[in-house]
Amino acid sequence: MNIEQRSEELAAEGGRLLTRQKLTLALAESCTGGLIAHRVSMVPGCSAYFLGGVVSYADSAKQALLGVAAEVLEREGAVSESVAAQMALGVRSRLGADIGISVTGIAGPDGGTPQKPVGLVFMGFANPRGEVTVQRYEFRGNRLDIKEQSCRAALEWLLAYLKE
Repeated sequence: MNIEQRSEELAAEGGRLLTRQKLTLALAESCTGGLIAHRVSMVPGCSAYFLGGVVSYADSAKQALLGVAAEVLEREGAVSESVAAQMALGVRSRLGADIGISVTGIAGPDGGTPQKPVGLVFMGFANPRGEVTVQRYEFRGNRLDIKEQSCRAALEWLLAYLKE
């Protein structure tokens, strides 16, 4: 099974659990460019739990659409723990979802630095209580590999939360 098929399976299983638990989901994506929303929206019946997604590639979109603070973007950069947290909280709040998941990172092949290499990804998870957790990942591969790995990791995190 390839990574794309695994993500499709994770999205379907996550959808079943979201429906069973009567929870809704919203996504804020930067480096994945809507790939997670695509996988989630491919599941028949996803309208029962998937409220929508925001692709906020530019910093200005993160500010305008998700309420990410300009000073945080200036101080830490778009690929940071704080920005991932604000994105997850922002999409959860603005779309009125129970769960908000965010992804921000450097998919490459350019844009990396020694401090923030290509493949660095931060994901935020805002739960129904409004608590947010952020995880840091360092993926390897080309641009598509990094996007696919990020998608899979986000869906695995959702599943792990729903199975708690």
